[in-house]
Amino acid sequence: MEEKNKNVMHICSLVLGIISIVFALFWYIALPTGILSIVFGVKSAKKTGSKIGKAGMITGIIGLSLSVFMYISMILIIVVENI
Repeated sequence: MEEKNKNVMHICSLVLGIISIVFALFWYIALPTGILSIVFGVKSAKKTGSKIGKAGMITGIIGLSLSVFMYISMILIIVVENI
């Protein structure tokens, strides 16, 4: 009987990365999911060399970057309008 691969970190990484991109406007969702996506992606890429883990890591970085960019842009717009 074959033992199935029980390491699902790479799949979790990809799913969390996609969630962080979709909910980039909501920092309270994008930050934790993006950070967890990066952590799981790095661990699974080192452990198994999974390409899905690398994709999850990349989507997590993109989600975090989008979230940070949106909030910095909003702050700058508010500051410029009040000058």
